[in-house]
Amino acid sequence: MRKTVNLKKAIIYAVLSILTFLCLFFFYCLIINATRSHPEIAKGFSFVPGKSFGSNLYNVLHNKNLPVLHGIINSLFIAGASAALSVYASALTAYAIHAYDFKFRNAVYLFIILIMMIPTQVTTLGFLRLIGKMGLMDSFIPLILPSMAAPVVFYFMVSYFESNLPLEIVESARIDGSNEFFTFNSIVIPIVKPALAVQGIFAFVASWNNYFVPSLVLKTNEKKTLPILIAQLRSADFLKFDMGQVYMLITIAIVPVAIIYLCLSKLIIGGVTAGSVKG
Repeated sequence: MRKTVNLKKAIIYAVLSILTFLCLFFFYCLIINATRSHPEIAKGFSFVPGKSFGSNLYNVLHNKNLPVLHGIINSLFIAGASAALSVYASALTAYAIHAYDFKFRNAVYLFIILIMMIPTQVTTLGFLRLIGKMGLMDSFIPLILPSMAAPVVFYFMVSYFESNLPLEIVESARIDGSNEFFTFNSIVIPIVKPALAVQGIFAFVASWNNYFVPSLVLKTNEKKTLPILIAQLRSADFLKFDMGQVYMLITIAIVPVAIIYLCLSKLIIGGVTAGSVKG
C-alpha cells in the first residue's frame, strides 16, 4: 500500500515537473532571444544568452516609428482603469443579486450569464458605429467604460459571495444603520478581497493583451497600446525588420504582468480556492 502511494506521488511530481518545464522554457527562450541580435537569432536557437540586451533595449526605446514609452503608459492606464472598473462594478452587481430578493432577480441573473456566450467579434461592428457617432474614435474611453459590463467577473463574484459572505453580516450592518454603499465598501470588500485580487489580475491581463478592439479604435501613434506596437514591429518591411527588437518588446510587455502575479500570488491562490467551493 505504501509503495502504491509513493508511486502515485512520484508520477504526480513527474507530471508537474514536466508541465513546469514546458511553461518556463518558452519564457526562457524569450529572454534569451531578447539578449541576441537579429543575425544571431537567424542562425538558430541558443541556450547561452547573447550580448545584445542593451542594444536591443536602446533600439526599441529609441525607435522613431514606435513610441514604446507612450505605448507602455497607454497600456498601463487602459488596463489598470479597465480592471478597477470591471472588478468594482461586477462585485457591486453580484452583491445586489446576492443580498437582495427582488422581482425578476433570477431573470436578471440569467440575462447577465447569457451575455457571456456572445463573442466580442459579433458586436464589434455595431460598437464601432456607435462610438463613431458619439465622436469617441481614437479615444481611451471606449476601451475603458465598457469593461464595467463583465459577466465572467460577475459570475465568479456571485459564486464567491455565496461561499464567503453570510447574509447575516449584511443584515447586522443594516440594523446598525449602515447604508448600502458604506456596507459594501467598508464591510463586504475587505471580506472578498482575495476574489477581487484574482479577478482584477485576470481583467488587467485581458485588457493588457487586448489587440482586436484597440487596433480598430486607436489611430494616433501616440495613443496606441503595446500589442499594437508589437504587431507593427513584426509587420515591418524586410530591411527594417529586427527580431532582437521584437523579442525585447515582447519581454517588456510581459514584465508588468509577471510583477503583478508575483506580488499577488498569495491572494490568487486564496481567491481561486475559496471561490471554487460553496459552503
